[in-house]
Amino acid sequence: MATHSNFLKVLFAIVLLGSLSFSLSVPSATAATTNPKVMTLSDQVHHKLMMLPWYGVFDNLEYQVNGTEVILTGQVTSEHGVTKDDAGRSVKSIPGVTNVENNIEVLPPSPFDNEIRRAEYRAVFSHADLGRYTMGAIPQVHIVVKNGHVSLEGVVMNQMDKNIAGIVANTVPGVFSVENNLRIGS
Repeated sequence: MATHSNFLKVLFAIVLLGSLSFSLSVPSATAATTNPKVMTLSDQVHHKLMMLPWYGVFDNLEYQVNGTEVILTGQVTSEHGVTKDDAGRSVKSIPGVTNVENNIEVLPPSPFDNEIRRAEYRAVFSHADLGRYTMGAIPQVHIVVKNGHVSLEGVVMNQMDKNIAGIVANTVPGVFSVENNLRIGS
């Protein structure tokens, strides 16, 4: 009888340990499946646009999400004209997007504008306070030039950086006007 009793005690301990380890593992599995970072449609659109291969400092892509419809706006240089179509296709491939209105403007080719782009880039990003905005694959500040008119687009950290960028951009010779559309954010 003693061996039968010992056997039952061991069997009971095994069952108890098994159920205890199962109950301890279930909450962690549940926590892992209930707390993933869910990307909103806006986050997904932003990610898709940032991943475009020819999107650069002289291009500006913006978007608006209205429910399941996405409206793309902005400008791309003629050298990166394919970016307009790539952006539309890429955003259209996001699950849940039902319609994409692609209003991205392809800027006309112009050697004069290309010279201004290069001069603006050197002037703005060689400034000690603004050089950090060239970090990363896609700079936070974009320089859009159309027919000699410059528009600064993107995000800077503070008002001082925005003001400096506008002042420096205005020093480039041959520029007809500078519009400082930089936003302050992180």
